[in-house]
Amino acid sequence: MQILPTITTITGSAWLDKIKEVKKLGLKEVCLFPTCLEKEQREKLYALLKDTSVERIPFVHLRSDMELRELDFLTHHYRTKIFNIHPRREFAFLNGCDAYKKVICVENTYGFFDEEEVKESGGICLDIAHLENDRLLQPDIYRADIKMLEKYPPKCSHISVIKKKPVLDEPSQTKRITTHHMDDLSELDYLKRYPLEYFGQVAAIELENTIEEQLKAKEYISALIKRR
Repeated sequence: MQILPTITTITGSAWLDKIKEVKKLGLKEVCLFPTCLEKEQREKLYALLKDTSVERIPFVHLRSDMELRELDFLTHHYRTKIFNIHPRREFAFLNGCDAYKKVICVENTYGFFDEEEVKESGGICLDIAHLENDRLLQPDIYRADIKMLEKYPPKCSHISVIKKKPVLDEPSQTKRITTHHMDDLSELDYLKRYPLEYFGQVAAIELENTIEEQLKAKEYISALIKRR
């Protein structure tokens, strides 16, 4: 199991700074979440990546308007082995990408897993913070998710943070205690609750924090795991 920093794209143009950091640090392996970028921005991102030291991007978070040629590019140039996407109830599935169907995993987001969708895809991408959020705030979803995880162990995972107080999640208009910005490393302590199998083959740190801060988070998570 790998834990890797991620070029995330949630906050404005901060992804440009992350690419500069990746280049400065000479990183050879990262995850990539171009989920908030339109087509033209993604093309710019791909061009900038070519001018970095990155050799492998094992895990990519897709968005529903991505095209087959983008998945081909990532697979051929960066040896991407696994992808994830949100459930169909939120976004239409990728068109024309059936060749990748069995390596695209479905993420747990705001509701119950659709077992048929999981079986038709590459399996489950577990957002561990979403799972912890549901354990504390939506126990019915949590219990159902645990049953699904017993049948379909996660292939990959996202790691973000758990806050002490709920905040309003704008997309779902619900109160949640998970966010994509870390203020303190202790916000990762919830990970101790979950078995190593839940991390899957690749665990992507899904934080809007700088790459350097993500690397500190990686060290902290690795220490948490070792202390079990």
